[in-house]
Amino acid sequence: MTSPQTDPRLATLAARIRDVPDFPKPGILFKDVTPLLANAEGLKSCLQLLGERAETFGADLIVGVESRGFIFGAALAAHLGVGFAPVRKPGKLPWRKLREDYTLEYGTDALELHEDAVTGHKVLVVDDLLATGGTAAATGRLVARAGGELRGSLFVVELGFLSGRAALSGKVDSLIVY
Repeated sequence: MTSPQTDPRLATLAARIRDVPDFPKPGILFKDVTPLLANAEGLKSCLQLLGERAETFGADLIVGVESRGFIFGAALAAHLGVGFAPVRKPGKLPWRKLREDYTLEYGTDALELHEDAVTGHKVLVVDDLLATGGTAAATGRLVARAGGELRGSLFVVELGFLSGRAALSGKVDSLIVY
């Protein structure tokens, strides 16, 4: 795995990720990617790095998880010339959908995917952050239930101390690991 110490592009990205203490609740140190998104060169470099990593998965469809996964996932899909499908919070998708309930580090939630969004596709799940793995694992289960072939998951940031990758199926990669 490449680290900020061995790839200066990653050090530049890491410098644009802001720590926000006690968000969304006390005791959580939130990794805020909005400064990275606001910087044109940083965003471009991030998408190039994600693209390099994504090519190793052999996917023909990117699934982005609400909400920052939409930003990175849709841009990455366009960069790679593949399709994109959103995984949303309940009640946001207009068509027939599958639902998956899951536990995350500070509560419970659910995700939905159109039932025909990934059928027959080789899928790469993309999100901004991997913490405990609950959201990405639920997304992987949705992909499998909807007839997609989960190739793995790709993240901009991973909180390695939370061991979230252990909860995931398939290959897992992250640009920056804390």
